Amino acid sequence: MKSLAISVKKRENVGKSSSKALRNQGKVPCVLYGGEKQVSFYAHENDFRKIVYTSDVFLIDLDIEGTKTRCIMQDIQFHPVTDKILHIDFLEVFDDKEVTVDIPVVLNGIAIGVRNGGNLLFRRKKIITRAIPGNLPDAIEIDISDLSIGQFVYIKDLRSDDYTFLAPDNSVVVGVKTARAAVEEEIEDEEGEEGETEEGATEGETTEKSAEGSSQENKEG
Repeated sequence: MKSLAISVKKRENVGKSSSKALRNQGKVPCVLYGGEKQVSFYAHENDFRKIVYTSDVFLIDLDIEGTKTRCIMQDIQFHPVTDKILHIDFLEVFDDKEVTVDIPVVLNGIAIGVRNGGNLLFRRKKIITRAIPGNLPDAIEIDISDLSIGQFVYIKDLRSDDYTFLAPDNSVVVGVKTARAAVEEEIEDEEGEEGETEEGATEGETTEKSAEGSSQENKEG
């Protein structure tokens, strides 16, 4: 699991007015919980860009004025209009205690089914995963090169002894479904073949009738 060090400052005052003042200065109020006591702190919004604007999950070495704590980002709030960071919750982690994290799914390769005209169905871009910090993967990697049309990868196909997925075994993660255009093209081809057969049969009947007519005229002559 990737790690990142961030230095922050402890908040002397808490409350709405104090939080608003921090945001006006480009700073983000935060809370660390999960340990012996809850700690309120803040840092400039630029210090959090690497962990916020990415799909990667980081194990954070938090330095609160000299006191170091390992944690993960648990929750984040954005302004509904400006999309600025309003608040971040961090969870302190311990080597022997399991944590729950959204782990991103990374697809490798191009599916055979997609090459043949199918559509890729990517249902779960993240999977809720539970494990001790040392066993959490950076990402769940899936090689989809051999996936044909109609084939899918399920949660049960990705199970590991190192971590647990908090999702049903029969949940689809990724697969290749039949493209509508490919189905329509196939139907049109079948209809075309039937038309050619019928047309050939009609021509055969016409030729046969013409031959019978010529034979009859010769007899009468």
